[in-house]
Amino acid sequence: MNIYRDIKQLPSFNNSVITIGSFDGIHLGHRKILKRVINLAKEINGASTLITFYPHPRKVVDPSINTLYVLNSLQEKIDQLTKLGLDNLVIIPFSFEFSRMSPREYIENFLIKNFSPSYVVMGYDHRFGLNRAGDINMLREYSTEHNFEVIEIPKQELEEIGISSTIIRKSLLSGDIAEANSFLGAAYIISGKVMHGDKLGSKLGYPTANIQIHEKDKLIPKSGIYAVKVDVEGSIFDGVMYIGPRPTIGDNLPTNVEVNIFDFDQNIYERNVTIHIIAFVRGDQKFESLEALKDQMKLDEQVARDLLAENIAQTSSQRPVATIAILNYNGNAMLESYLPMVEYSSQQYSTETIIIDNNSDDDSIEYLEEWHPEVKVVQLSKNYGFAEGYNRGLQQVDSEFTVLLNSDVLIKENWLDPILDLFKSDPTIGIIQPVIMSLESKESYEYAGAAGGFIDNLGYPFCRGRIFDTLENNNGQYANDMEIFWASGAAMVIRTKLFNDLGGFDANFFAHQEEIDLCWRAKKAGFKVMCCTKSQVYHLGGGTLEYGSSNKIFYNFRNNLMLISKNEPLGKLIWLLPSKLILDGIAALKFALSGRLDYVLAILKAHVAYYVLLPNVIEANNNDNKKVKNTSIGVDRSDIGKYNGSIVWSYYIKGVTHFSKLKW
Repeated sequence: MNIYRDIKQLPSFNNSVITIGSFDGIHLGHRKILKRVINLAKEINGASTLITFYPHPRKVVDPSINTLYVLNSLQEKIDQLTKLGLDNLVIIPFSFEFSRMSPREYIENFLIKNFSPSYVVMGYDHRFGLNRAGDINMLREYSTEHNFEVIEIPKQELEEIGISSTIIRKSLLSGDIAEANSFLGAAYIISGKVMHGDKLGSKLGYPTANIQIHEKDKLIPKSGIYAVKVDVEGSIFDGVMYIGPRPTIGDNLPTNVEVNIFDFDQNIYERNVTIHIIAFVRGDQKFESLEALKDQMKLDEQVARDLLAENIAQTSSQRPVATIAILNYNGNAMLESYLPMVEYSSQQYSTETIIIDNNSDDDSIEYLEEWHPEVKVVQLSKNYGFAEGYNRGLQQVDSEFTVLLNSDVLIKENWLDPILDLFKSDPTIGIIQPVIMSLESKESYEYAGAAGGFIDNLGYPFCRGRIFDTLENNNGQYANDMEIFWASGAAMVIRTKLFNDLGGFDANFFAHQEEIDLCWRAKKAGFKVMCCTKSQVYHLGGGTLEYGSSNKIFYNFRNNLMLISKNEPLGKLIWLLPSKLILDGIAALKFALSGRLDYVLAILKAHVAYYVLLPNVIEANNNDNKKVKNTSIGVDRSDIGKYNGSIVWSYYIKGVTHFSKLKW
């Protein structure tokens, strides 16, 4: 993270996403805003920038204030922002002269002149300039002329931030460190320099480091004993901390902050340390003798060790095994219908759910905030489609597995368990899909995936249980787990590292067959793609891209040409592409004879679009080949799941409509 403290020495900011505020405490509400800024900056290949002021503006505007206690010192704030992945932190030395700047001067000569923003993320009630006369509406007056957008943080979200900050302060002052940490999303920290004390702890057999707090306005928790983690220049140690006036040795003494670091014998005087407060052990009390205090310190150490061990166990279990990612665009009705069941996806494994929103203009976000506040939401600035939408939305995922789930899929309880069990049994498995059944006709396989995807020698995809428009009923004929060629994007589970190593989806596809391309690359790298038949879900079908639409015909034909161009060897493409041109022409003639001229036009547009995109396809292929090579774990498995004949010939000429009747 770049840190700038002098407004006269700022670099040239271009394509920046900025937000402004004190962000004291960097609690969960603040992190939500900052993640939005960081994600938006990544989305537009820009720079995320926080503008903050020091000292606190209220201290400058009203010097009589002496009760403004902060949750972070400036350095603590810098350390926490660095971990979040912010690109730039601009610390403006707040002065009386700065506070006299008019609102329009603030916008023109401060924000626009210095930061040239592409986006400004600001609260609905944010005030700025002399007498706090500037507001978000005034800022919007400049947005068109200066080519930036204003994203408003809604009232509800800001109120939640204010409530959280109040709760954190009250919790710390009452000793409820568990509640404070839950709102912070991390342990409350105190940082300072180790100074010489009266050596009383050493005399009692518990040497302590006396901490001189860096920030004089730092909020210090309630007096008492705490289990802590101590960061000594990057090395982390367990310990127990005392806060209080040491009533056992005297009356009316100043409050001390001192820490006993377990199993530690280094000399750290004059060195800076950061104390992470994990748990409250007990309140401060006065003992009858130093011997009684020593006995209690022994008990405090054991309690602290137990609490720290318990915290380690809890922390290690907090990282979800799988992240269920649902892409949404104006799908409020789908979310209301199918999202509530998603939390029941697994009994054995921990999961989290994120909604990646492709800039919906319905009530999707409002619904999620009101009814599913536990669900993480990644808001994109425009509709990037399936491929790029997932690529951008999944950047923050760090779980072992990523689940791509359509918003129109109804899951069965614990559907993920057999899939994750299968992954755990074989490290060469890269991608798995469940059996996908029709929600409208629950005995029938569903078009988008059925019991696993395959491809023929000419690049035409089909499924076990679905060839072209013929859907089979599930009578147990495909009950075996099987290595397939491609897994459906409607319900696909992939190793997160594999997704990232392969570069995610190819954004040129936008929608349709991008999952086949991804699976093909995974197979080239030696990974297996599987269908787990012990797992089933129900897909509405056409809920996100209507099956009978000319739009789908366009993407089907265009993307299939891109698919084979990227993944088949050049020697095969010499005869395959002309063959596809003839076959697509026959398909267009068939549609014309049936009166679907919109389909004919869609096929023509698809071919034109393919030739326009061909340079991009070639470039993507070159990049993908490098990533495949770097990701490879073994021999190319592309021949597995590929039908060596023509599915068009088998289906239309020989009349083979069921997968089980194909001759391999």
